Amino acid sequence: MELDKPSLNLTRNDGTYMLTRPVFFVGFMGSGKTSLARRLARSYGVASVDADTYLERREGRKIKEIFASDGEEAFRDVETAVLRELATGDPHLISCGGGVIGREENREILKQQGYVVYLEVTADEAAARIRSTSTRPLFQNMEQARLLNEKRKPLYEEVADVHVQARDKSVSALAHEVASLLIEEGVLCQRPR
Repeated sequence: MELDKPSLNLTRNDGTYMLTRPVFFVGFMGSGKTSLARRLARSYGVASVDADTYLERREGRKIKEIFASDGEEAFRDVETAVLRELATGDPHLISCGGGVIGREENREILKQQGYVVYLEVTADEAAARIRSTSTRPLFQNMEQARLLNEKRKPLYEEVADVHVQARDKSVSALAHEVASLLIEEGVLCQRPR
């Protein structure tokens, strides 16, 4: 006898769902992490946060300003502190910056503190998804972007609890797929009545 699974009605936001632990979305810039987290949050009535936006608000300045004035190492220190904060608070859907997996300490936080969804795209697909690559310096040199994505791929795979091919999928299709996985794993579930 098969058990009935909860309906995947993505228009529903009645507060009957909850997260049992943080869900971290990792992947290359432009893979759809933030859009997917927002869609799932709206659909299931759970909280989401973009780690980079949270970092900028916490620090009172843009990431590029932190890089310019303090350097990449200082930025990465703040990024690690933010990751720790987000990992230990109430469970959220957390879209992480593309480079968060560069530090071993961050990879340990991701693996130990939550459930990690890796959204895989090629650098070319990521560039095609971004409305304006002029605001993303990484995409000014596509060969470097391709190399960086390939270099990061094993690190994304290392931390991932689940690997989702995001190629040629709409946010809606990804949301259905990921919601089903999260429900199956008991990470997204109905609140006890």
